Amino acid sequence: MTAWILLLTAVGFEVAGTTLLKLSDGFEKPLIGLAALAAYSTSFWFFAPAIKVIPVGVAYAVWAGLGILAAAIIGLFLFGQRLGGPQVIFIALILIGAVGLRLTTPD
Repeated sequence: MTAWILLLTAVGFEVAGTTLLKLSDGFEKPLIGLAALAAYSTSFWFFAPAIKVIPVGVAYAVWAGLGILAAAIIGLFLFGQRLGGPQVIFIALILIGAVGLRLTTPD
């Protein structure tokens, strides 16, 4: 279970990094850009021990899938970015895949 908590923490920092990267306006705001790099680095710091336990393909798929979902939600509420119906469906399929991988992978 601890590996999954590490993985979820890695996802959180990865999403924070992506959000900060957007806020850095293409690194035109260097301090925010540096914060994005720090968040990404911290994400990898949590991801590395998680993949000692969770198969790397499963961990990466869950990490990416949850990151995509979170980024889409943040894009909607923080940046006003709308998604079309097909985009929502495909993101839902990614989430279903991530949950399915978690449910079928032993701790």
